Amino acid sequence: MALVLIADDSPTDQHVLAQTLERHGYETVVARDGAEAIQLAQQRAPDVILMDVVMPGVNGYQATRRLAQDP
Repeated sequence: MALVLIADDSPTDQHVLAQTLERHGYETVVARDGAEAIQLAQQRAPDVILMDVVMPGVNGYQATRRLAQDP
């Protein structure tokens, strides 16, 4: 089963994305901001990351750059 990391600060978007993906057989994990997304990505090594760009603190662009630098 593929693991999808959802990084989004909107609880509604988190819920809709997670429900849709889980209904189609994916496992999901949710991060509320970029910093949490980085931490979860390093811990869980997801197959796919759905990253919102506008989030408080570390935004999606910053988080993506940091993850791209981490082998």
